Amino acid sequence: MSEKRLAVVTGAARGIGRAIVLELLRQGRIVAGLDINAEQLSELENVVKEAGFTVITRCVDITDTAGLTEILEALASEHGGVGILVNNAGITRDKLMMQMKEEDFDSVINVNLRAAFMATAFAVRSMVRNKFGRIINLSSIAGIMGQAGSSNYAASKAALIGMTKSVAREVGKKNVTANCIAPGFIMTEMTDVLPDAVKDAAKQVIPVRRFGSVDDVAKAVAFLAGDAAGYITGQVLCVDGGMAM
Repeated sequence: MSEKRLAVVTGAARGIGRAIVLELLRQGRIVAGLDINAEQLSELENVVKEAGFTVITRCVDITDTAGLTEILEALASEHGGVGILVNNAGITRDKLMMQMKEEDFDSVINVNLRAAFMATAFAVRSMVRNKFGRIINLSSIAGIMGQAGSSNYAASKAALIGMTKSVAREVGKKNVTANCIAPGFIMTEMTDVLPDAVKDAAKQVIPVRRFGSVDDVAKAVAFLAGDAAGYITGQVLCVDGGMAM
C-alpha cells in the first residue's frame, strides 16, 4: 500500500507545510519534513508528538543542492525510496517590477522553482525504479492569474505548473503522477496580521466569500498522494474558493 511509502515534504515546519505533514501522518504514512528553520522544526516535532505521531525532520537549505541531495539519498536508502514528494517550500520578495532587484528575482526562483526541480529530479528516479510515485507541487493562483508586485513569485509558480505537466508526460507510464495544488487566499501567520479592511476587500473577489484554511490545502494534497488519485496527473487543482476560475 502506498500509505507505507516515504513522503517527503519541504517547507514543513509551519503553516501549510505543517498541516500537510499532519494530514499525511493521519493517513498512516511515513513522513519526513524538511525545513531551513531548526527551531520551527522542533516545534513541528512537538505538535506531531502531541497528536500521537512521529515525524522525521531534517534541517536543510534546499537551495544547497549537495546538502539536499545528501539528505534525500539517506532517506531513500533507509526507506526504500521516496514514494511521495511534496514541494511546498516557498518564499516571497515582493516589489513592483520597476523596483525589483536581480537578487529579489533570483532568490525566489532558487527556492520556489530550482529547489523543487532538484528534489523532483532525485525523487523521480526512485519512483520510476519502484513503479510508484506521487509528485505534488505547491503552485499558487498567482501563477495562473498573475499578481501585481509579485512578478518573481508569480513566475516561479507558473513555471512549476509547466514543469509538473512535463514531468507527468515523462513518467506516467511508470505509475508516477505529477500534479499541482494552487492555493488561493489561505489563512496563515502572514495573513493573520493583515488589516481587516484588506481582508474584507480580498473576500469580495472570492466567490465563497471566505478564506481557506491550511487544512483545506493539506486534504487536497493528501488526496492527490493517495491510491484513489492514481488516474489523475498533469493537473492543477485550485484550492481558492473559486477565485481563479
